Amino acid sequence: MNKNIMSYDKPLTANIDPGREPLNLREYEQAGGYRALRTALLSLEPANITNLVLDAGLRGCGGAGFPTGKKWNHMALGKDTRHPKYLVVNADEMEPGTFKDRFLLEGDPHQMIEATIVSGYAIQADIAYIFLRWAYNRAAQRLTKAIAEAYDKGYLGKNILGSGYSLDIYLHTSAGRYICGESSAMLNAIEGKRALPRKDSHATASGLWGKPTVVNNVETLCNVPHIVNNGVAWYKGLSITKAGGTKIYGVSGKVRHPGAWELPMGTSMREILEEHAGGMRAGLKFRALLPGGASTAFVLEEGLDVSMDFDSLQALGSRMGTGTMVILDDKTCPVDMLVSLQRFFAQESCGWCTPCREGLPWIAKMLVAIDEGAGKTEDLDELAVHAKFLGSGYTYCALAPGATASLESGLKYFKADFERHVHDKHCPWRT
Repeated sequence: MNKNIMSYDKPLTANIDPGREPLNLREYEQAGGYRALRTALLSLEPANITNLVLDAGLRGCGGAGFPTGKKWNHMALGKDTRHPKYLVVNADEMEPGTFKDRFLLEGDPHQMIEATIVSGYAIQADIAYIFLRWAYNRAAQRLTKAIAEAYDKGYLGKNILGSGYSLDIYLHTSAGRYICGESSAMLNAIEGKRALPRKDSHATASGLWGKPTVVNNVETLCNVPHIVNNGVAWYKGLSITKAGGTKIYGVSGKVRHPGAWELPMGTSMREILEEHAGGMRAGLKFRALLPGGASTAFVLEEGLDVSMDFDSLQALGSRMGTGTMVILDDKTCPVDMLVSLQRFFAQESCGWCTPCREGLPWIAKMLVAIDEGAGKTEDLDELAVHAKFLGSGYTYCALAPGATASLESGLKYFKADFERHVHDKHCPWRT
């Protein structure tokens, strides 16, 4: 028997059962789906929906945490505004250690479609693009089917439900670069250009093809139908912090049960790690974690009781990012882990600005030398300088600052490990 999509404790995943195919349109409707669509288009003005989202405190779940309603408020409404307007769904989930959006897209594609239509109506978008990671083939197949079913039902296309509102959705598969996840680079990619970030881009004024555009993450938008159906007080009541709603938290690494779980916003890292992920595998001990994917700073064991929310992790010196933790155990070399991360970021630099293009490969090269026993003591100071000058405010976009977050914190917390590599002329974890 299908769960009701309006499950009060886990609304985002109420319909998801990894052991079966996702709900088709008829089953989704039986579970309460597309009720928010009818309410929005037939009973609410676009500004009403934006106000609901703003009052609920929904923040972007793709990493930045920007207030969603505030972003939507920057989109001008009314008869005299420029059209076409665009809504772009960021489903280019290429952050290492992150897989929460894949869980939603594969498990409940109609939730994504309904969320896109309701959100599109709120900003009066004419066209929506779902920008999907190239490797998400199963998600692409299921989204394609769901979009076709929605068109057949009259939930997409011209004059939806006789409301006068029209929307077309297109699924756009990424060519496969990490930089495409940066919102303005994503717009260039959709336009068929090289995926480079746009400096000082204000997409709500001039985005896709120079027209007003809003870009939001998958998980962010999937909250919207539930807020419309159940209201602001309900949404805020789901959380155990002042931030509203639930969050899909994930854990990867050498834990007993890696995976993703929808939990109240503000659940502590310790609870996620020990109760839901089952703790560390036998014979291993916890050493540190990256709380929100590869582009966040390390958190040590003494920080595990801090809640996983935007403000608490920032106060701890890290970021919630995507809310998907990458675990470092006591039998894994932290220097080797950083080598893997910095090689990835160096490879994925778009090459547009000098600090990122030249600095990240240099960092990766120095780390490899240290890891292989050819490093020098002064290399550690030089890495620290690189981490500083590739940080926020020194580069064209946030790729390099995100890349160096793990490096800077790694140099701080694992200094003895680096020094041992240099002194012993080999990696202590290799025999």
